[in-house]
Amino acid sequence: MTPVTPTWRWLCKHPVCWLGFGFGTGLAPKAPGTFGTLPAIPLAACWLLLDLPFWYNIVLAVLLFLVGIFICDYTEKALHRQDYGGIVWDEIAAMMLILFCIPTNWMWWLAGFAVFRFFDAVKPWPIRWFDARIHGGFGIMLDDLIAALFSLLVLLLAVYLLV
Repeated sequence: MTPVTPTWRWLCKHPVCWLGFGFGTGLAPKAPGTFGTLPAIPLAACWLLLDLPFWYNIVLAVLLFLVGIFICDYTEKALHRQDYGGIVWDEIAAMMLILFCIPTNWMWWLAGFAVFRFFDAVKPWPIRWFDARIHGGFGIMLDDLIAALFSLLVLLLAVYLLV
């Protein structure tokens, strides 16, 4: 099949793909992963305003990951392209996990964003290894989950040392 070039019109006809493209942020012509990470900030802020127990946050993060496998797989198949850069649901889910686990203030959230973007872009071992070998929706989600876990290690170490 011929690969699809996604547009706003195409996303409006495919609601699951609209989610896969991070509400359209994945259409950014440059750095779609960076732009695609941004919706996590207001989403996490609104969720955290509910002031629910911490484990609710983790349950939501797991659900976002599990639903993301379907969303990313569906979007990839609709595009007829493997791991297309505009599919950014994985960045949103991973960033929300990070934001749920670090102090809730703009400096920590900015640090979380920067550290996550570093690990997601550079893909050090084992992130790159998994990214090259695991495909489909699960593969799209997995490398960002690992990048989020690496980011959390760095950020939680910083919290421990600085707070």
